[in-house]
Amino acid sequence: MYIRSAALRGFRSTVAELGGDAERFVRAAGLGASALDTDDELISEQATATALEIAAHELACPDLGLRMAARQDIAMLGSLAVAVQHSPTLGDALECTSRYLFVHSRSLSLTLGADPAGEPGTAALLYGPASSSGPVQGTDCGLGFVHRAIRFLVGGGYGLRGVELPYRPAAPPGRHEEFFGAPVRIGRLARAAALRVPTRLLHHAMGDVNENLRRLALAFLAEQAPGRVSTVTPQVRAAVQESLGTRPVATHTVATLLSLHPRTLQRRLAAEGTSFGAVVDDVRRHTARRLLTTTDLPIGQIAALLGFAEQSALSRAARRWWDASPRAVRAAGPTGGH
Repeated sequence: MYIRSAALRGFRSTVAELGGDAERFVRAAGLGASALDTDDELISEQATATALEIAAHELACPDLGLRMAARQDIAMLGSLAVAVQHSPTLGDALECTSRYLFVHSRSLSLTLGADPAGEPGTAALLYGPASSSGPVQGTDCGLGFVHRAIRFLVGGGYGLRGVELPYRPAAPPGRHEEFFGAPVRIGRLARAAALRVPTRLLHHAMGDVNENLRRLALAFLAEQAPGRVSTVTPQVRAAVQESLGTRPVATHTVATLLSLHPRTLQRRLAAEGTSFGAVVDDVRRHTARRLLTTTDLPIGQIAALLGFAEQSALSRAARRWWDASPRAVRAAGPTGGH
């Protein structure tokens, strides 16, 4: 899946502040440096998350995602920001965001749900996707952005009652509570990343609403439709890349992401001279070499980012790919083989 490069707003300045090289980190994740300086380039969502994880690790900055969120603003959403800012109420703004967030990213969602704690007069803004394992900096950044966007829209504090995180943050205890200014529940007790907000907030009237601007923005958003690709292999490669380390890399999983029946997906791949297993193996091989030779991430963490259950599985794959161990590939460097 893809996301607008606006998601990387604040990455260059945050990394520079920490003494790092933002361009090196995005290239290590498989992105071009141009993604750092424009909002509308379509880039891999998984590669974006990987860039944040690499930077957080190499710069010893476990709260990198929150630091980025502090540098982002609602304008990064482009035309969606116009429609949101000119909605009659915050509830309308959230509904608009839920309906058109695909313009920014096809996989992200922001929906209203029941309060997980069951507190009267409280609702949950559910942000996804997020899981109990895998990259966390991207979710930290996204949820932090939603929090700051609401503060901007209502003009200050909004009575946030709590934050739910389905994973254990990389940052020290208390860092998220400091950022959000509310209690944070983490780990298995939290089923999804969410902000617990008072339901009365949904009726908050927005100021300086221009209905003409909102109507124009909504018309533009309604016309945006995901483009179609004539061959399925590039779509499968992208879906596999997005799935590595976050969800099982299985035929039926990717077929669901592409709205295809698994047998249809297999037939189309065969017609294009490849197979699902071959695509997965090729994506893993290229990603493994890039991470081994351009980062110092622990080999166990690289195995997890590739979707391997154990480090030994990566070792066996490396022997098959390059007749060498992962450590030997790392030692050889970027030009040490194919």
